[in-house]
Amino acid sequence: MKIQKELVLPDPGKSFRLFSPSLRNYFFWHYHPEYELVYVEAITGIRHVGQHISSYMDSDLVLIGPNIPHLNFDYGVKTEYRQIVVQLQEHFLGDAIRETPELLSIQQLFERAVLGLSFLGETKTVVAKKLKYMQTIGHFEQLLCLLEVFQILAKSDEVVELNEKDTSVKLFLNDKIRMGAIYKYIHANYNEKPDVNKVASSVHLSTAAFCRYFRKQTNITFTDFVNQYRITQARTLLIKGKTITETCYEVGFESLSYFNKLFKRIAGENPSAFKKRYLK
Repeated sequence: MKIQKELVLPDPGKSFRLFSPSLRNYFFWHYHPEYELVYVEAITGIRHVGQHISSYMDSDLVLIGPNIPHLNFDYGVKTEYRQIVVQLQEHFLGDAIRETPELLSIQQLFERAVLGLSFLGETKTVVAKKLKYMQTIGHFEQLLCLLEVFQILAKSDEVVELNEKDTSVKLFLNDKIRMGAIYKYIHANYNEKPDVNKVASSVHLSTAAFCRYFRKQTNITFTDFVNQYRITQARTLLIKGKTITETCYEVGFESLSYFNKLFKRIAGENPSAFKKRYLK
């Protein structure tokens, strides 16, 4: 369950790697020296990049800088999904990016990627189409298309910085909290009442020390983390046909009004609006 270093090898005859991983049942909390561009289509999933933890809906497009710990975006996804990942070394074009004025905006994009960048709106739609198209063309055409993708991202203002500072792996290597153990415990107990005392004990910390450390490492409280996980599971249950009341109790809430209020705060809409939109 400790953080892992992923070995990234470019595809034969190429300067980068383009692939569609499927790891939904595997907790892969990892890092690598390469940049990574991830596009995933799923009803809902977990986004954990550096210290940032949140959930995404419908789809997600994220650029991650070198050595930034992140969780596989399909972890725990219980519905059909599609994922495309591009991994490339910092100098995959040699010195071209640094010395070519036309590529200055891409160089600046790569510098910002240390924070983890999530792209929205039309930018995400256009880039998703290009990534899917890349899977159908030759190596040289893929390289040209990839540069076009990075130029689109570099010029976009439909972007959110996920972290406020560099969260590269040195911050996490000596992490007393094994994130894998925490996710595993919450996944097994989210529909009951996850006990923070048990989690703290499992990582050999007092409850108070655990709460302080968890907040420092993730920028959210343990309770907020559990609630976010519950709402992620609730979305899946609603799509699968459960009623709002059934879903509320199955993910561990005892108050329907509180569930509705929390769902709206996290998902941006109440459960009935969410279910109606998807069943449509």
